[in-house]
Amino acid sequence: MGMLTVGISDLKIALPPDTLVTYALGSCVGICLLDPMTRVAGMSHIMLPTSSVSPGDKNVFKFADTAIPDLVRKMEAKGAQKARLKAKIAGGAQMFGSSTTGKAGATGDLWQIGQRNVAAVTAMLSKLNIPIIAKDVLADYGRTIIFDPATGILTVRAINRNIREL
Repeated sequence: MGMLTVGISDLKIALPPDTLVTYALGSCVGICLLDPMTRVAGMSHIMLPTSSVSPGDKNVFKFADTAIPDLVRKMEAKGAQKARLKAKIAGGAQMFGSSTTGKAGATGDLWQIGQRNVAAVTAMLSKLNIPIIAKDVLADYGRTIIFDPATGILTVRAINRNIREL
């Protein structure tokens, strides 16, 4: 059994017995998709909500609005059917205190990037008619996630917290 590592602004496809892992999700969001019939799974680690914030950036895996459709296309190429896909998501934490929000010169958007990422991922999955069946999002701590296509279980690990299985 191999563990395929999905880096920041990256995505990968796996079939059993392989699993997918991404580390250090802070304000980033990990999107896990699974076709329960074929067991084709995909994981994306998005950093920002929309590609419009960085028009010159060619890395489509970095943004929710471009990475998720690309992930679906790559899964379909491996035999998944979009109509059967289910999603589990994790991350989108607010990693920095918001006490400076609202003060002169502070950018409120910067402090809300995790929330904006979760909203963008949710909106894109909704647009693609892919239901989110489990999530562990927001709060103020980072996460590492492991997704097993064989079982469909998303394991969420965080420092000083119980391991969660979604």
